[in-house]
Amino acid sequence: MGGQVMRKLRFGMVGGGEGAFIGQVHRMAAELDGLAQLVCGAFSADAAKSTRSGQQIYHLPIERCYANYLDMFVAEAARADGMQFVVIATPNHTHFEIAQAALHAGLHVVCDKPVTLSLQQALDLQKIVGAEQAKFALTHNYTGYPMIKEARELVRSGAIGRVRRVSCEYLQGWLATDMTDNKQAGWRTDPDKAGLAGCFGDIGSHADNLIRYVTELPIESLCADLSTFVEGRKLDDDGNVLLRFCGGARGVISASQIAAGKENDLKLQVYGERGGLEWCQTQANSLLVRWLDKPYEVRRTGGPGISDAAQNASRIPAGHPEGYLEAFAQIYRQFCLDLLGAGGGDYPTINDGVRGLQFIEQVVASSQQGAVWVTLENLEKEVTQ
Repeated sequence: MGGQVMRKLRFGMVGGGEGAFIGQVHRMAAELDGLAQLVCGAFSADAAKSTRSGQQIYHLPIERCYANYLDMFVAEAARADGMQFVVIATPNHTHFEIAQAALHAGLHVVCDKPVTLSLQQALDLQKIVGAEQAKFALTHNYTGYPMIKEARELVRSGAIGRVRRVSCEYLQGWLATDMTDNKQAGWRTDPDKAGLAGCFGDIGSHADNLIRYVTELPIESLCADLSTFVEGRKLDDDGNVLLRFCGGARGVISASQIAAGKENDLKLQVYGERGGLEWCQTQANSLLVRWLDKPYEVRRTGGPGISDAAQNASRIPAGHPEGYLEAFAQIYRQFCLDLLGAGGGDYPTINDGVRGLQFIEQVVASSQQGAVWVTLENLEKEVTQ
């Protein structure tokens, strides 16, 4: 940024009101680098809750706490200090209509994942993003960790050789019992609101995205076995997927929300011809690099010898822990810099949303057919802007 003072981008939020932790995460992440400021919101479908949330949680003036997002888009467009992009922090089934309205209103968009309820909606939204020439970020926030960027640079450089094996495991235990009375659990286990998949739509999609981000290998085919352990639950809460990548590499994704006692246990392993990479979110500042012919290394966030990409994603001196919020903020930093014309651009986009929905739909299709191998259609031409 060359030492110049950057103006703050103004943003609004849809969702993220009372009882939704992710709204405050979005606000903190977006504002961390001083590039953006929350100025308005439609925080709930209940007008009273939206106003209360805006004033008590986000400390906004009452006139910028809106009863619904359509009113917000119209009112903000008429203000000289109106919002410039919108954050969508709502259940999956509402993403498409909100994003479509925002894009048509001339706004840029940051959206929670999965991007829409279905692959067709994602493809339709992708066309709208292109037609409106808008910026669209998807909050696959785990790509923001410095050591994930270091892992990608090691793969890109060829240091570990051609990738042979990849595995990603994401285990949670918070849905090990019936929690339909819990707001966050309720919509995530409802197919009308979450979509075709439960666990694999919610966290399996993160594992898929993380693998694609680090290895840059397209999935050629997959074989999925999804399970539902909690009685009465309509969507999967556990599953395993075998992967075959273009170029010959093999992989596996394991995801569960019924792994009793687990919190957010996310692990990635990538093994090539000459070396391997191991990363775990609970020790996010470290990347273990294994070699065939020499002792293993532990590379550290902000430490000596790491790539520029990893160094640029680090905010504080080595030895000071950086974590979830900082990684989430990296998505916003890159998005805002892109909007400001000051670089940026290293963030998940609508293209990643399309690929993610294709992955989810094929995982469900494979499992429903008895864990058969299914081929993923090449969407690269469609998703390349």
